[in-house]
Amino acid sequence: MIETPYLLFLGDAPDQLAAKVAIGIKDWRPENAVGQYRMDGCKADVGLKDMDLAEARAAGAKTLVIGVANRGGVISQEWKKVLVMALEEGFDLASGLHNLLSNEPDLVAVAEAVGRKLHDVRVPEQEYPIANGVKRKGKRCLPVGTDCSIGKMYTALAMDAEMRRRGIKSTFRATGQTGILVTGDGVPLDAVVADFMAGAVEWLTPDNDEDHWDLIEGQGSLFHVSYSGVTLALVHGGQPDALILCHEPGRAHMRGLPGYQLPSLEALRDLAMETAKIANPDVKVAGISVNTQKLEEAEAIAYLTKLEAEMQLPATDPFRFGPGKLVDALMAL
Repeated sequence: MIETPYLLFLGDAPDQLAAKVAIGIKDWRPENAVGQYRMDGCKADVGLKDMDLAEARAAGAKTLVIGVANRGGVISQEWKKVLVMALEEGFDLASGLHNLLSNEPDLVAVAEAVGRKLHDVRVPEQEYPIANGVKRKGKRCLPVGTDCSIGKMYTALAMDAEMRRRGIKSTFRATGQTGILVTGDGVPLDAVVADFMAGAVEWLTPDNDEDHWDLIEGQGSLFHVSYSGVTLALVHGGQPDALILCHEPGRAHMRGLPGYQLPSLEALRDLAMETAKIANPDVKVAGISVNTQKLEEAEAIAYLTKLEAEMQLPATDPFRFGPGKLVDALMAL
């Protein structure tokens, strides 16, 4: 088990989106977040108190969590200086990066010398089967996005919380490092060998009561040339009964791909439905989740109203305005 509470390490994150792991923990498990540690040049801020290692230890923090998801998931030499100091200060380390802590001999040596633990969240804990496509009992909902880092996890978490508040049987199913750090369980899907990804999603969302909903954490985008594979595994392995379209207006290009523009919501709807029907011919689009964080409230409301009229689907920002419309739509299917 990863000991809480955490000090969230933002390193030298180049922008706010790069700190999505830390933001997710702060927003969904605030009781586990003591403060943030930022290096010189860091351009992210999750709104917690800036602390050095000694201050964080005095405040009760037990684990330094790497809260940055950089492209390629690498641990830089500059980061290592802080990580080594954290181990020597008495922290355990936790990370969801592709660059595993346990693959860094110097970090392993220091951790062993001072009796601290290294937790790599992005390591599959068991062998997963190859997907068989057999229809499972229960219901499943999957958020799919026009891009990466757009609000798919927030959508699923918000809907799951609202459904449980209403007494509806629901479970959030984590498929990435942030979701696993928030809930303590799940499948690090992008670290699973490709042939077994869809099978891992089947394993994660097993037979359940007929009126139970799995809210599956979405990943990547079918339109993102870097990460579309993990999205397709979720679409086919999850066999969703419902899709939620996720979008953030105003993005200049796909995340990390300056040469690629975001697709329209109509294009996302059509492609997601076409691919999802392969595993579940009865799949429906239930609604639209919009990340309106860069819009003023009046702008956001006007945008959502216009979108509902154009798409003939309920639309909301589930984190800002609540997920009620999306849950209502799910219950009406």
